Amino acid sequence: MTTSPAGAPQGAGRGGQGLRLLAVTACPTGIAHTYMAAEKLTQAAESLGHEIKVETQGSIGAENVLSDNDVREADGIIIAADKDVDRSRFVGKRVLAVGVAEGIHHPERLIERVRSAPVHEGEGTGAAAEPGGGKERSVGYKALMNGVSYMIPFVVVGGLLIAISLALGGHPQADGGLVIPDGSFWKHVNDVGVIGFTLMVPILSGYIAYAIGDRPALVPGMIGGWIANTGALYDSKAGAGFIGAIVTGFLAGYLVQWIKKVKVPRFVQPIMPIIVIPIVATTTLGLFFIYVIGKPISWVFTHLTSWLGGMTGSSAILLGAILGLMIAFDMGGPVNKTAFLFGAGLIASGNQTVMGMCAAAIPVMPLGQGLATLVRRRLYSEQERETGMAALFMGVFGISEGAIPFAAARPAQVIPANMLGGAVAGAVAGMAGVTDAVPHGGPIVAVLGAVGGVPMFFLAVVIGTVVTALTTVTLVDVAERRKGGAAEAGAAVAGNAAVVGDSAVEPVVVGVGAGGGGAAGGGVAAEPRTVGAVVPAGERAGGDGTEGEGAGGGGIEGDADDHTDGGAAGTEVLSGYLTERTVRRQLVAGEKEAAIREMAELAAGTGRVADVDELVRVALAREAQGTTGLGEEIAIPHAKTDAVTAPVVGFARSADGIDWGSLDGTLAKLVFMIAVPQEAAGDEHLRILALLSRKLMDGDFRARLQGAEDEAAILRVLGEIQ
Repeated sequence: MTTSPAGAPQGAGRGGQGLRLLAVTACPTGIAHTYMAAEKLTQAAESLGHEIKVETQGSIGAENVLSDNDVREADGIIIAADKDVDRSRFVGKRVLAVGVAEGIHHPERLIERVRSAPVHEGEGTGAAAEPGGGKERSVGYKALMNGVSYMIPFVVVGGLLIAISLALGGHPQADGGLVIPDGSFWKHVNDVGVIGFTLMVPILSGYIAYAIGDRPALVPGMIGGWIANTGALYDSKAGAGFIGAIVTGFLAGYLVQWIKKVKVPRFVQPIMPIIVIPIVATTTLGLFFIYVIGKPISWVFTHLTSWLGGMTGSSAILLGAILGLMIAFDMGGPVNKTAFLFGAGLIASGNQTVMGMCAAAIPVMPLGQGLATLVRRRLYSEQERETGMAALFMGVFGISEGAIPFAAARPAQVIPANMLGGAVAGAVAGMAGVTDAVPHGGPIVAVLGAVGGVPMFFLAVVIGTVVTALTTVTLVDVAERRKGGAAEAGAAVAGNAAVVGDSAVEPVVVGVGAGGGGAAGGGVAAEPRTVGAVVPAGERAGGDGTEGEGAGGGGIEGDADDHTDGGAAGTEVLSGYLTERTVRRQLVAGEKEAAIREMAELAAGTGRVADVDELVRVALAREAQGTTGLGEEIAIPHAKTDAVTAPVVGFARSADGIDWGSLDGTLAKLVFMIAVPQEAAGDEHLRILALLSRKLMDGDFRARLQGAEDEAAILRVLGEIQ
């Protein structure tokens, strides 16, 4: 599908005043904002007398892809994106890089500024945006998020498999420990989980490096991460953990970038990215970590152990707080391992109170971060909330690594919160004299009888968890406000989702509500009925616009392909998901929550909504993540839930407008609602939303939609969406 004008405007190109422009638009989830920015840029260029071709990098793949000839003839390139876009093809061209919101709200300004944009020299794929030019995320931020997004599945799969194998295959021991017999089925499940955990650190490092230095940086990044996590390679009892992986990832990425700049003979150039650069970078980084970085890590481990040994006679509360701080700091790194091994080593000598302090602090990080995703859901993306649920499960089994994705994504907020909660838990356990007879932590060891002072142990864990959760959401909320970027944050999530990495919340059912009353008719493709069948009373909209009252005459229902109601014969909108039955000329509701419920009830008239309350709950939960008010007086609430049995789209208008929290401050007067079943994930509903977003950027289309006199007229206007 082409988003550029069909023909070049008068005088466009090098021979006239107009410019030949290219653009790439992309938002983190590749749905509404990707296409809205494309439409806005196209309209602005056409009105200013320029020719433009826009490549959209959406969830259904790249469309209208820019060719070599396009780039060769272009006067400038605009990248309006909140995700990485490969710029190597734009070397030698003026490139203006901004956030996707800029493409939606200030397209004319971008077209003017691209004339003086800097020429792209080809350093990597993530060149910085023009000074003062936009809100594009930094290369470092994108690289970190890239690594975190690839790491999360390894954390979740590895942690859950370990926890499940312990729960179902572990056998309690006399000392309260839990052992999985060698050679058993659950031991093999546990081994698979351990592999997942082992890989998560190199994956984090490797994909940070990849985002900076492209493919040649992947190998040095992953091997560097493995070395960082393997303390035995640099004479340390503990590896550097995820913090070491972040360091090696950035070092590998920038090292590869530097090597790329080295001038080499032409005959060597073809083998540089596949042989020379990976070998040189991997060897250099690996040896640098072993001989330079690894030594301080080993020194820290040794001296921390000695320091803790000198504190065993001091205040139990102070010692517990310090151990809790250390346990929570790097979750598997040298500081964490120092505290853990110190406590475990004292068990044999009969001092079990130190391990009791550690055991109380160990689950606080995953439990606290998981609880935070439930307390303030709007601050987290769908992927983060799913990771939070997994973290809660891992926390029960004392797997502190469940919190690593959160700490890696937001270290400045999460690590201090983890440490505060861990310190509180350790201090409470120390004050109460809690003991632990096995080198493990979490509620599981208390359930199995390894803990002495069980009530105080659980109290310590609960207090530490709550402290961590509340501190996390407070710090994250403050950080988001400082970015102030209600516009920037909204551009990343409005209508589509917030992200750690590339993950997102997919929009689902488009609903449209318009108007005040009148009959609903028509059919839906998946459930055709006999043409001319009488609509049951509960499926007709009454004269006052309320669905389901059966007031007003007995409408005649058409089938999916032959709508005979209301003068809309032959009209099929959005693959038949939107019919006259799901159109309302005027919403009764005056505020967002009531409007969403009214739209859900409108969709229920099709017989495709099994649970209206659940559909409303899911749609409102989506709103809590970030407004679906897209500006231009448009809102597209959506939900993916098994409360609907088949996709349905609704539309309604609001005469006075509804405060939807839209980025441009406009009240929503055109409301679409999309609802799809949970298993209906795929390209179809994304395609529908893309078509809808594109068409709604047409001011004339919106005006005609506002001016349509009745449901049938509205449906005819909506029928233009192709």
